[in-house]
Amino acid sequence: MTETTPHPSKPLPKALRPLPMLIFSSRWLQLPLYVGLIVAQGVYVVLFLKELWHLVTHSFDFSELQIMLVVLGLIDVVMISNLLIMVIVGGYETFVSRLGLEGHPDQPEWLSHVNASVLKIKLAMAIIGISSIHLLRTFIEAGALDSGRGTLTATGVMWQTIIHCVFILSAIGIAWVDRLSQLPNGVHH
Repeated sequence: MTETTPHPSKPLPKALRPLPMLIFSSRWLQLPLYVGLIVAQGVYVVLFLKELWHLVTHSFDFSELQIMLVVLGLIDVVMISNLLIMVIVGGYETFVSRLGLEGHPDQPEWLSHVNASVLKIKLAMAIIGISSIHLLRTFIEAGALDSGRGTLTATGVMWQTIIHCVFILSAIGIAWVDRLSQLPNGVHH
């Protein structure tokens, strides 16, 4: 009869006092928020399919400009959906609990090195991408400004451009502050 020795494993987690346990457990209050974003993701899938169906059924009726605007709308929906995934997966992993995806073949590449700082920069870049699509659609539709057929105004186009530039400056600022907060070897303070 051989006696088995217990395998060395991770030490058991230290028991927390009641107040720190309450504070630490409060992170689970974010779970309904992430589930709500998953529902919003489902709504975007329905919107995408609706717009895609609209494009397919009117492909012979639409002008090239109309097709381009619908396709830009589809790209916009996809980019917003990507933003939702980054917030849902990255936010949950960063602020609530580990997903345990290590070694999973579908684990997103960016998730292995996600933290609050990386997530902020990725979100800022996604917002700039979404804003760029909106601005491109605005510039395409701006051709109708003089004809009075469009819903845009010159002031609206100007403000949309200014807001887009502010998004870009904000992303640069976030990246710069992140770079300042890193030690020479790339580790955050």
